[in-house]
Amino acid sequence: MNKFLYGIDFGTTNSALAIYNEETKEIHSTIIIPSLIYFHHHFNPASDQNYVVGEDAITAYLSDGMKGRFIKSIKQILSRSTFTETRIHNRRYNASDLVAIILKELKDRADQLIGQDCRKAVIGRPVFFDDDNVQKDTLAQTRLNKAAQIAGFTEVRFQFEPIGAAFAYEKSLVKKENVLVADLGGGTTDFTYLVLDPEKVGSKDRKNDMMANGGIYIGGDSFDSAFMWEVGTPYFGKHTQYEATPGKVLTVPKSLFANICSWEQMNFFNGLRIQKDIEDYYYFSGNNPQFKNLITLIENNLGYSVFQSIESTKIELSNTDKTVFSYHKMDIDIDEEISINSYEQIIAKDVDRIANYLDDFMLQNNIAGQNIDSLFLTGGTSMVGSIQKLFKNKFPHVSLNSGDNFKSVATGLAYSGYLFAD
Repeated sequence: MNKFLYGIDFGTTNSALAIYNEETKEIHSTIIIPSLIYFHHHFNPASDQNYVVGEDAITAYLSDGMKGRFIKSIKQILSRSTFTETRIHNRRYNASDLVAIILKELKDRADQLIGQDCRKAVIGRPVFFDDDNVQKDTLAQTRLNKAAQIAGFTEVRFQFEPIGAAFAYEKSLVKKENVLVADLGGGTTDFTYLVLDPEKVGSKDRKNDMMANGGIYIGGDSFDSAFMWEVGTPYFGKHTQYEATPGKVLTVPKSLFANICSWEQMNFFNGLRIQKDIEDYYYFSGNNPQFKNLITLIENNLGYSVFQSIESTKIELSNTDKTVFSYHKMDIDIDEEISINSYEQIIAKDVDRIANYLDDFMLQNNIAGQNIDSLFLTGGTSMVGSIQKLFKNKFPHVSLNSGDNFKSVATGLAYSGYLFAD
């Protein structure tokens, strides 16, 4: 019977699992699923599972009239002490429970492919779950470890995600190099500076090759939130004025719209008081049609579909200079032309924060640009034009490399079996 190891990249947007055959020392296959869970609107007490995961979550969510509970960006709640649990169909789910659902789905699919119950895994984690906050980082690591146990893994090691990406890249090298790896995902941007050597592939001890690592809590979701704030929220009434007292005209608080720019904040609108406030704003605005769009968005749980359109716009702008941000559902009609220049202005603050962090990272770790032999970029956000420009401008003398932006980390994690030698 073959001996297998799973490399698991649990991501904010997508999650991947690479199956590694420890006897043949080859990757058997790789599975990728969106990091999504959908709990059906109607609870079936006779069923052990009232939810679907991955691609099926999107299908079920839409076919169910978008009335159930749709959960995305689960990774971002791992470090949040304010999140203790959520109740769905009278059952409590904490952070580990939700993450375990994704991990177990990956495990079940992989087990089916190899015909075995594999309980051994190297699971990736960002360098910092939450901007160098040790307490939050420890909480997230503990929750992720618990999730792995719930999912059925009994032998688990953890590896920084950019190191996983580096080991995948190392397989393609022909000589030793000093490499700066940037892993740009949905939630975080992580950096690792290390020595890669094709002759050391599979070696048991790589500690001396890891020269520096760090990360910042900015990723593709940050770009999407910025886009929603600048382009999307005006269509949902951000500039709505209302007259609760005759002659006294006020503008609806902008803080209200911050909660539609972040998926995790959508439940802000579930409270009775905020629902009453929204009804009052609408009434005293003279039934402003754009503010009505906000009510439609909330009542019909359309948040995910809006962010799908934002994601599509972002992807299109990676390949063209101009596109249209288009959204048409339930009387909400948006068609706005977006140029690459305007998009780059929208995300400029976040890109600058990444650039400034990279400068500090190199300074604090005494990394000279001329000592970097190559750059390796991975993660879906690495394809954004502004990110490509950032690295090309900062390191014009260094070759810019990339692998499969969705498989590289999982593959490299699967090559990290040396972690079990301790």
